[in-house]
Amino acid sequence: MEAWLQQFIAYLELEKGLAKNSIDSYRRDLFTYIDFLRTMHITHWENVKEEHLKTFLLHLKEKGRAPATISRQLASVRSFYSYLMKEHLVDRDPTIHLEGPKVEKKPPRVLSVEEVELLLNSPDQTDPSGLRDKAMLELLYASGAKVSEMLSINMDEVNLSLGYVKCTNKNRERVIPLGKYAIRTIDHYMKNGRPVLDKGENELALFLNHHGKRLSRQGFWKLMKKYAEKAKVSTDITPHTLRHSFATHLLENGADLRSVQEMLGHADISTTQMYAHVTRTKLREVYSKSHPRA
Repeated sequence: MEAWLQQFIAYLELEKGLAKNSIDSYRRDLFTYIDFLRTMHITHWENVKEEHLKTFLLHLKEKGRAPATISRQLASVRSFYSYLMKEHLVDRDPTIHLEGPKVEKKPPRVLSVEEVELLLNSPDQTDPSGLRDKAMLELLYASGAKVSEMLSINMDEVNLSLGYVKCTNKNRERVIPLGKYAIRTIDHYMKNGRPVLDKGENELALFLNHHGKRLSRQGFWKLMKKYAEKAKVSTDITPHTLRHSFATHLLENGADLRSVQEMLGHADISTTQMYAHVTRTKLREVYSKSHPRA
């Protein structure tokens, strides 16, 4: 069974071009599935029936897995069977009639403008790493870029005179505009911070770690949590927090939904509409506190 799974993983990496984190997630989910099938003495994919999958989903629920986790596990298994069908390795898909648990979509957590200011001002500007961290935080809030997009930026993709950076995510190129604060801090980092971090190994990345290599997502996440603690930001911080805050603050200040969709790079406007919900919720809170007859 593992042999076909390894073929699928190679397909995701080489043909689909998925990121390492996504591939690791598929691998974990599918090995969990294989382990379960073995407890039922199933050793061949073609022997799996819909009832086995229903038992698997019930098993996950009984282990206390959240609906979102179960839904993701089912999505991973669906993708795997889709691959097996495409390659004619099985003649039926046992997931075709299955429905996953309903997952409640929670509105994204966002920072207030004051919290953003505290967070952006947390890095030490007398230190090369602090200059880098300030530039990264300013870039994220100025552009709404994903962390993976920001970390993928190379030196030759930065054009501060025209006020933009260019990056590639999932084989798609995206041009990200920047505001004056981000331009100023990135310029300061490029002139005074990056040369110190650069170890002369011809690294192309804009943002470098202490070894002169491209900063990783995990490395950035540790920095984000450190600065959130330093700024005493109570909101639960995630790698996407500044992206969510960027979109919400634009809408609160009059930007239209289509423009925000374009800036975030969303293919479907329904994805962007969750920020409109956050904005409406805040308006209701303001109304309730301010109107004498609320």
